[in-house]
Amino acid sequence: MLVIFEGLILSFWLLLICVVGIANGPVGLVVFYEQDVKDRVIELGLTTAEKIKRASMISGLALFVPQFTVIPAIVHFYNGADGFWNCFLQLLGIFMIANLFDRLFIDEWWVGHTKAWIIPGTEDLRPYISAKVKIKKWVGTCFGYPILAAILSGIMQLIW
Repeated sequence: MLVIFEGLILSFWLLLICVVGIANGPVGLVVFYEQDVKDRVIELGLTTAEKIKRASMISGLALFVPQFTVIPAIVHFYNGADGFWNCFLQLLGIFMIANLFDRLFIDEWWVGHTKAWIIPGTEDLRPYISAKVKIKKWVGTCFGYPILAAILSGIMQLIW
């Protein structure tokens, strides 16, 4: 039950990052769009390559630092997980819940079916997340998260 709750907390964290990131408009998180959209936004003068680079760094830190530090610490210290497999399964469960939230709610519904992420002047580049990109994201996270969970579990065994 804790793993589900923690997966929902990680999902909420991702949602919070997105809400804050697009608070002044979706250009704030253009870093999550494909290159053609980024190029168009720069061409339209809505942002600069430097601002995109900065937003990439900030959003990357906000997303990945908790995944690499806070989540493993919670699994070990709060959940009491010990042993590689116990840690691995809990981390994987948390990551996959957040993955489902990201793919289904954020990518599919929020970005794909609402106006919140539409950047004026780029409408002709929609859908912002093409079928090919969706497949890459699903495959990447379905293979990447187990690898990440295994690496973090191994590290946890070494330091705790």
